[in-house]
Amino acid sequence: MIQIDRFWVWAHNGSERTLYLDGPIAQESWWGDEVTPEAFKADLEEGDGDITVWINSPGGDVFCATKIYNMLKEYPGRVTVRIDAVAASAASVIAMAGDEVCMSPLAQIFIHDPQTVAIGSTQEMDKAKAMLSEVKEGILTAYQLKTGLSRTKL
Repeated sequence: MIQIDRFWVWAHNGSERTLYLDGPIAQESWWGDEVTPEAFKADLEEGDGDITVWINSPGGDVFCATKIYNMLKEYPGRVTVRIDAVAASAASVIAMAGDEVCMSPLAQIFIHDPQTVAIGSTQEMDKAKAMLSEVKEGILTAYQLKTGLSRTKL
């Protein structure tokens, strides 16, 4: 059975399920192609068993990606992540949640320092800078846990 009511598709094959995670990661869906943590959670909890998550995403909201990462890390079955085109930005964080992570030889994984937009006083800019530093540390932790590389190397 294939369910196509969202921009990603679960394909059920016995006890193993496959999720195609296509599109930007966001808190809300504005255009109908965004992956939101709430909708992802609903689909994830629909069944059990091992899952494969295919990722083709330009990234998006790192806090939403962190929620999805945590859901996958807590999932009781085995999680295989396959990057078939791109896991950019926040999507690369989700990719780190897999027990196994595989990439097509043509695929790309894109990592970068977190970014934001801020306006206001010097104090507001300092808060934004501190927040970005904290977010970067969290992202580095996900990469380090998966790869075993040092923070300096990452």
